Amino acid sequence: MLESGVLLSGRYRLDERVATGGMGDVWRGTDVVLGRRVAVKVLLPSLLADPDFIARFRAEARMLATLHHPGIVQVFDYGEDELPTGRTDYLVMEYVDGEPLSARIRDTGRLGVVDAMHVVAQVAQALHAAHQGGIVHRDVKPSNLLVQADGTVRLLDFGVARSVNITSITSSNAVPGTALYMAPEQAAGKPVSAATDIYALGAVAYQCVAGQPPFSGENPLQVAVKHLHEDPDPLPADVPAPVAELIGRALAKDPADRYPDAAAMATAARAAAIHPEVVAADAAGGVDGGGIAPAPSPTAVTGLGVRAAAGGAGRAGGAGAASGPSTLTDNPVVGSGGRDREPGIGILTLAGIAAVVGLGAAVVTAVIALKMADDAPATNAPPSPTPSSSATVEAHIPDQPSATVPDGQETNPDRPRDTPRPRPTTSPKPSPTPDSEPTEEPTESTPPTNPPPTNPPTGPENPPGSGGPVEPGNG
Repeated sequence: MLESGVLLSGRYRLDERVATGGMGDVWRGTDVVLGRRVAVKVLLPSLLADPDFIARFRAEARMLATLHHPGIVQVFDYGEDELPTGRTDYLVMEYVDGEPLSARIRDTGRLGVVDAMHVVAQVAQALHAAHQGGIVHRDVKPSNLLVQADGTVRLLDFGVARSVNITSITSSNAVPGTALYMAPEQAAGKPVSAATDIYALGAVAYQCVAGQPPFSGENPLQVAVKHLHEDPDPLPADVPAPVAELIGRALAKDPADRYPDAAAMATAARAAAIHPEVVAADAAGGVDGGGIAPAPSPTAVTGLGVRAAAGGAGRAGGAGAASGPSTLTDNPVVGSGGRDREPGIGILTLAGIAAVVGLGAAVVTAVIALKMADDAPATNAPPSPTPSSSATVEAHIPDQPSATVPDGQETNPDRPRDTPRPRPTTSPKPSPTPDSEPTEEPTESTPPTNPPPTNPPTGPENPPGSGGPVEPGNG
C-alpha cells in the first residue's frame, strides 16, 4: 500500500489519496519538475499481472493524451516505477477541483430540469470531441462527471472501461456501478460505438431528473438484462415533454434510433434548456440543483477539439477526426538553418536591381536634358559652338527643368505651352558638332535672364524604381 510522500519516477509526489475505484487509487499529487498539481491514478497490482491489459492501457494513455477539450480532463503522462513495495504503474492527469455529479444528486435528491439539460449539453459536447478522435468512453456515469464551482462539468476516466475491456457484465474486470448505465449492445458483448456513450448519457440524464437510474437490480447481471429487454419506468409527471423526449431517444435499444452523434444530442439539450415549457417547469419545481452552467456554443471552443491519435482513424467517429495541431505548443518549430529554400530572388538582390534601374533612369534623364539644351534654338543668332558663361544657370531657375523627347514634343507640365523658352542675351558661336563638350569663356556681356540649362540636370535623390534602401533585417 502506497503512502503519502512517495515520489514516482523521481517526478510525481503522492500527496493525498482522494478516491478509490475498480482500477486503483487516485491521488492528489505534485509534479515536482513543473511545480503544478496533478492527479495520479495508481493501478491495482492485480491488473499488472496481465500483459495484454498493460499493453492496451499504455496505448490508450497515448491516445487519450491527444484529447484537448475544455470538458475533458487532460491526460499528461503514463509511467511505471519499481518501488520497495513492487512495481507501480500510474497515469498522470490534470487535477480538477470539483464535486462528483453523483454526490450532488445524492445531496439534492435530483436536479432541476434546466440544470439537467445543461449537464447533458456539456457532456455531449465533450463526448463528441472524443468520438471525432476515435475514442469511445464506455463508462459515462455520474461519478465520472465533476462539477466545478463555476458550474462547468468535466468528464473523467476516459478510456478506463475501454482499456479494461468491459464487453460483458460477467467480465472479471467489471467496474462496480457500470452496469447501471451500460448500453444494451455493450452488455451483450457486441461492438461499441459513439451511440454507446449516448445511451449512457441518457441514463445519466434519467437519474438527474428522476433521482435514480433507469434500471436497478440485486446484481449487475439483472441490471444488464433489463437494459437489454425492458423499458425504464416512466419519468416523474413534472418532467416536461421536451426533456422526456430527449431522454427517451437517447435510451433507445437500437443504436440507430438514438441521436446520430453526440453533437446532435448537445444541440437538443441546449434547445430543451431554453424551451418555455422546460423553463416554466423548472421554476415551478423548486429543485435546487446547484447551478449548472449552460453549455457554451460549439463555436466558442473552435480550435480546441481533438487531434486524432496515430492509428485512430477508422475508429468510431474517426472519419471526422480533426487534423493538425490544436494548441500552440503542438505547432512544429522550424529553424531557419534547417529549412530547405527554394531558388528565388532575395530582398537584397531586388534592392540591387532597383538601384541599377534607378541609376539608369537618372542617366537617361541627363541625356535627354542635354539633348534638349543642344537642340533648343537661339533667338536672333546662329548656333553657337561654345556657350559663354553668361548662359550658366541662375539660382532662380525652376527646380523641374523642361525636357524634350526625341520627337521634339515638350513634356514638362509645369510650364504653359505658350510660354516662351528663356534665352540668353548673348550670341553663341556656331558649334561644329552637336556632341562637342561645352566650354566656358568669360564675356563682358550682361548676364542673361532665365537662360536654358547647359549642364545635365542631376537626377532625383531617389530615382524612380530604386525603392530606397532596404533593411536586411526585414528579409
